[in-house]
Amino acid sequence: MISAARTIKPQRGFTLIEIVMVLAIAAIVMGGAVGLMIYSSDERILRNASAEIELLAKRARTIAILHQTPYALEFREGVVRLLPLAQAGLSEKANRRNEPEPEVVNSDENRQFDLDGGMAVLIRRWNSDAWLPTVKKAVHVWRFDPDGLCEPISVRLVLGQSWSEDIFHPLTATIRDSQLEAR
Repeated sequence: MISAARTIKPQRGFTLIEIVMVLAIAAIVMGGAVGLMIYSSDERILRNASAEIELLAKRARTIAILHQTPYALEFREGVVRLLPLAQAGLSEKANRRNEPEPEVVNSDENRQFDLDGGMAVLIRRWNSDAWLPTVKKAVHVWRFDPDGLCEPISVRLVLGQSWSEDIFHPLTATIRDSQLEAR
C-alpha cells in the first residue's frame, strides 16, 4: 500500500524579528561611524583658525620676500592682522593719543582674521617657556624678514576647555608640529 504522507517544505525568508534586529545593529554601527567622522564643533573651529593663521603667515613671508620689506602678523585680542612691520602696533598708540589710525598702504596685502567669540590666543616666543596672552592693550608682533626668515614661535588657541597648539618653522612659516585637544 502506498501511504500519502504530506511533507512540509521549510519556509524561505526571514522573520520580522530577524529583520528588525539586523536593522537595529546596522543603525548602531552607522551612528558610531558618523560620530567618528564628524569633528566636534570646537575641534572644527580650532582647526580652521589654525589653518587661517598659517595661511596669513605664509602670505606674510611671501609678501616680505617679494616687496623686500619686513612684514608682520599682529596678534591682538580677537584678531590676527597681516600688515607691514612699520604699521604693526601703531593703531593702539594712535588711539591712546587720540590720533587717527595710520593710512593703510595697500589694502590687498593687509589682511585680517577675526577669531570666533571666546577664542583666546597665546604666543610663546623662541627660547621661552611662558605663554603670553593677547589681552586688551597688548600686541604681539611676529616679524617676517625680506630674506624669508621669521621668528620661531608657537601659537596656542584656546576655546573653552579645548585647545590647539602649533609650532611654526622659521624658514617656511608653516606649522612644524601641531597638537589638539577637543573636549
